[in-house]
Amino acid sequence: MDITLFAAVGFLFAAYAVVGNDALQTLGTFIASNSRIHWFWLFLFAAIILIVTFTYGWVINDGDPSYGRLANAKKYPAIEVQWYHTLPPLVLLVITRFGVPVSTSFMVLTVFASIGGLSSMLQKSLIGYGLAFAIGLGVFLITSQTVEKYFRKTEHQQHHSVWVLLQWATTGYLWSVWLIQDFANIFVFLPRQLSVVEGFTGLFAIVALLCYTFANKGGPVQRVLNSKTAVTDIRSATIIDFIYASLLFYFKELNNIPMSTTFVFLGLIAGREYGFALTQKAISLVKTSTTVLSDISKAYIGLVLSIDMAVFLPFLARGLASGEFPIGELIPSASYMTFICTANLLLIPVVLHLMKKEAWRMVLLTVLLGSATTAFFLMPIS
Repeated sequence: MDITLFAAVGFLFAAYAVVGNDALQTLGTFIASNSRIHWFWLFLFAAIILIVTFTYGWVINDGDPSYGRLANAKKYPAIEVQWYHTLPPLVLLVITRFGVPVSTSFMVLTVFASIGGLSSMLQKSLIGYGLAFAIGLGVFLITSQTVEKYFRKTEHQQHHSVWVLLQWATTGYLWSVWLIQDFANIFVFLPRQLSVVEGFTGLFAIVALLCYTFANKGGPVQRVLNSKTAVTDIRSATIIDFIYASLLFYFKELNNIPMSTTFVFLGLIAGREYGFALTQKAISLVKTSTTVLSDISKAYIGLVLSIDMAVFLPFLARGLASGEFPIGELIPSASYMTFICTANLLLIPVVLHLMKKEAWRMVLLTVLLGSATTAFFLMPIS
C-alpha cells in the first residue's frame, strides 16, 4: 500500500494530536516540575526514549512500530486512507484545547476499525477504567493517612534529591509503555510494514513535533493543566505515574488489543480522589463524585463523537462519490444500530449533568451509564 497525500496528512495530524495533546497526560507533570531546567534537556530525555521504543518495536515486529496493536486485519484492516480519515485527529486537536479528556485511541482508531475492533477496544478500555479505579482506591485508602499525610505536611520543604531521580526514572518507564500503547494511533495511517526510510522518516516527524511541544512548554494543553492544578508534589506525582505505568504495562502484556490510555488514567485519578474523600473530613464525597462524573461525562462525549464520525463519515464519502445516500447501508446490523442509538441518547443526561450538577441528575446519570455498560458486556455488538 502506497503512502498517499491523505495518509501523510492524517499521520501528521495524529502525531501532533498524540504528542502535543495526549502525551501531556504522561509528560505534563514532568515538564511543570522541572521548569527550571532548560526545555532542550527535557526534550532530549523524552526523545531518546521515544527513539529507542520505536526502533525496538520496529525491529522485533518486522517493520511494524505499533507493537502488533494493528496486526489483526479483520479488526483493523489496512485500507487506503481517504479525506475523511484525516478529520478525527483534526477534531481531536480542536476539542482538547478546551481541556476535554478525549481518548485519542477512540477518536483516531474508530474510523479505521471494524465493528469487532471497536467492540474489543471499548471492552478493554472499560475494564482498564474499572481496574485502575479499584487499584487507585485501594492504594490511596491505605496511604492517605500515612505517606500522603506526610507529603502534605512537608509539601513546602526541600525534598531529597532521590525523588528527582525517581521521577525521571518513573517518567521514562511511563513514557515508554504509553508510547507502546499509542503508537497505533499514529501509524494506523501508514502501511502495516514500513521500510527503513518510511519508518524513520515518520519517527523524525514525531521527534520534531515533540521538540516543538517542549519548546512551547507544553503549549495550550499544558496551560490548561497548570490552571487546574495547584502546586504538584513531585513525590505524590511519582507514585501516581508509577502505578499508571504499571497498569499500562499489564494491559500491554495481556493482549495486543488497542485501548484508551485516557480511560485508565481517569480511572486511577477517580479512585485516588475517592480514597482521599473517604479518609479525610476536609474533602467532600459529594464534590468528589461530581468531579469524577464530570470527567466521565466529558470523556463519554468524545467517545460518542468518535463513534458517530466512524459511522457517518464513510457513509457521507460514499454518498458524495455516487450521488446516492441509501440509509439502509448506514448501519449494518440491528445490534450495532441499537448500540449507536443508545450511545447518542445517553448524551442527553450527560449534557444535562454538565449544564447543571444537581444530585438527582448525578444519580440518574450514574444508573444509566452503569446499566448501559452492563448491557454492552452482556450483549456485545456485532
